[in-house]
Amino acid sequence: MSDADALAQDLRACRLCVDRFAATHTAHAPRPVVWFHPGARILIAGQAPGMKVHHSGQPFTDPSGDRLRDWMGVDEGTFYDKDRVAILPMAFCFPGYDAKGSDLPPPKICAKTWRTPLLDALGEVRLTLLVGGYAQAWHLGDKASVTARVTRWRDHAPESFPLPHPSWRNTAWLKRNPWFEAELLPVLRARVAEVLAE
Repeated sequence: MSDADALAQDLRACRLCVDRFAATHTAHAPRPVVWFHPGARILIAGQAPGMKVHHSGQPFTDPSGDRLRDWMGVDEGTFYDKDRVAILPMAFCFPGYDAKGSDLPPPKICAKTWRTPLLDALGEVRLTLLVGGYAQAWHLGDKASVTARVTRWRDHAPESFPLPHPSWRNTAWLKRNPWFEAELLPVLRARVAEVLAE
């Protein structure tokens, strides 16, 4: 077993948040969703799995995934090819809902425990998509808003692209910021195609 396989096995067995998740409104057990192979060309740094992903065990098996694949200009086969695309969120388990049904934030202990060893195991990637505020804060190290970071996407391209979360909750944001679809997405799609063709 390779070091990366052993790390993935350890992550799948992680139960650091068992008490935390049991105390949420959803009272669920941890189920880390692990999706990477060393040598992948594209890294999707997301937030945390949602309830549908918690049940499916595969990342982005929800409308957010449909929107993200559209943004990237890739089909499901390409998106789920671990040798080409790695998906390493800031937390690997569904964090749960609060009493109002809102998503809880990804527990910080997850990134603190797993992020650096996993990125080291992944190796050098050609393109990183920073999906949502939590991933952007960790990777960019600033305290700017998601809108501010995404507006300055040219500062990070072509190595990385800060993106809003593709959730339906951000549909209003997309309507208020038409430049995202008109200016950023064509460049992102071209870059994704370029990296995958290498």
